[in-house]
Amino acid sequence: MSSGDFSRRTLLRAGGVAAGVVSGMLPGVAFAGQPGGAGSRTRTVTGILKPDVPDWYYLPVDVPRGVRQIDVVYSYDKPPVPAGTRGNACDIGMFGPEGHELGNARGFRGWSGGFRDRFSISASEATPGYLAGPIEPGRWHVILGPYTVAPQGLGYRVDITLTFGPDGPPFEPNPAPESAPARDRGRAWYRGDSHLHTVHSDGRRTPEQLVADARAAGLDFIVSTDHNTSSSQLQWGDHATDDLLILNGEEVTTRSGHWPAIGLPAGTWVDWRYRAADPRDFRRFTDQVHRAGGLVTAAHPFANCFGCTYEFAYEIADLVEVWNGPWTQDDEASVIHWDGLLRGGRFIPAIGDSDAHNPDQRVALPHTVVLADRLRRRELLAGLKAGHSWLAESAAVRLDFTVSGGGATAGIGERLPAGTGTPVTVRAVVGGVPGTTVTFLDQLGPEHTETIGDAGAATVTWTTYPRYSRWVRAEVRRPSGGPNTTAPNAMVAMTNPIFLGAG
Repeated sequence: MSSGDFSRRTLLRAGGVAAGVVSGMLPGVAFAGQPGGAGSRTRTVTGILKPDVPDWYYLPVDVPRGVRQIDVVYSYDKPPVPAGTRGNACDIGMFGPEGHELGNARGFRGWSGGFRDRFSISASEATPGYLAGPIEPGRWHVILGPYTVAPQGLGYRVDITLTFGPDGPPFEPNPAPESAPARDRGRAWYRGDSHLHTVHSDGRRTPEQLVADARAAGLDFIVSTDHNTSSSQLQWGDHATDDLLILNGEEVTTRSGHWPAIGLPAGTWVDWRYRAADPRDFRRFTDQVHRAGGLVTAAHPFANCFGCTYEFAYEIADLVEVWNGPWTQDDEASVIHWDGLLRGGRFIPAIGDSDAHNPDQRVALPHTVVLADRLRRRELLAGLKAGHSWLAESAAVRLDFTVSGGGATAGIGERLPAGTGTPVTVRAVVGGVPGTTVTFLDQLGPEHTETIGDAGAATVTWTTYPRYSRWVRAEVRRPSGGPNTTAPNAMVAMTNPIFLGAG
């Protein structure tokens, strides 16, 4: 069975899809019931998508009663293209008979992007990235996402196999515990990496491996943020320990940038099928995250991969990921932009994450150190949202940053309500940072810099006044780049600001 060639003239708008994001509907396939209730049947769909295709295509699959498993295998051609021209890349996922309308969490059954060429779903189990559960009769939809399309078009093939028979035992969700008592120190600074991937999306670490690497890196908590799926959220309890808090999240991966939703209740799925062209949909799903008690992160704002650069409104985000993985010029651009927002009066707390996908990518390079009343989801998110946090390249880095004046002291993310003529002492105590410089910055830029010797520890002070500095923050950099990056003047640690004067 062939779907033939499709262009914009044959497209059908899917209900609820944002303006400027059109979805196509492919001719469907239907399966008859299986006499005797056993065995399997396969249908094949082929076709070509032209370069002007929309973001999403839906392939209807009519599933009869008595099916215990769905298997899907897909492939597409990758013809050579001239230098500077994007070749073919196509994502895949699945929606059940409950529907595939924008935001329909009941219908969502999984997503693997372009990481896998096949998946299976049954009542008992599913391929990572997909949700196990009964195969209800009705119209299912395979979703194809032509990420980039070569000038020659994208020729694809989808094989759908239904296996008949009784369901196996139902899948039993096992979310992560809500505490990690061995690491809970009450009100304290906690280290966490809030942007991480596993085999449930395009990572190559299993959940068990990620937990082991996070513990080895000295973290107190992690946030699992697999792309566009909630499948891992239902299984973290199988891998949890009492010395690492595991929070749920999802990296919402749109065509207009990525925004990790962090601190979600287990089983929460956030839709990604929209662009920045219509901000109403972005607002709809960020509101969903906030109602669930989570936070919205503007991820790697200046990443140079297609669809990765953050194009949505910053004022809706709770956090800006200014440092993503080993320090690069993309991160430098992010810090400069974030600093510009701060100078303009818009404070969105900075966060740093490893975005580690594979075993050769270091978990906790970098991570965020947050002041929280307890090692619990609500308290950690409150500390992050308030900006009571600083960023570090590893757990070996230590930093204490305060300001004092007029008989009062304030820490990171706080305000020192001193008069305009009150002298304010800015103080940073650092450790584990040999061969670096410590710089204090305010809205005018760098104000004071000192070099840290081979011992890697020092106390650095500087005096300013609220009439001159509206806020101050600290950066620790390694001029040579160092072992974690070849980029010069690499960040080793940085703080969110402390505000000076009346609010």
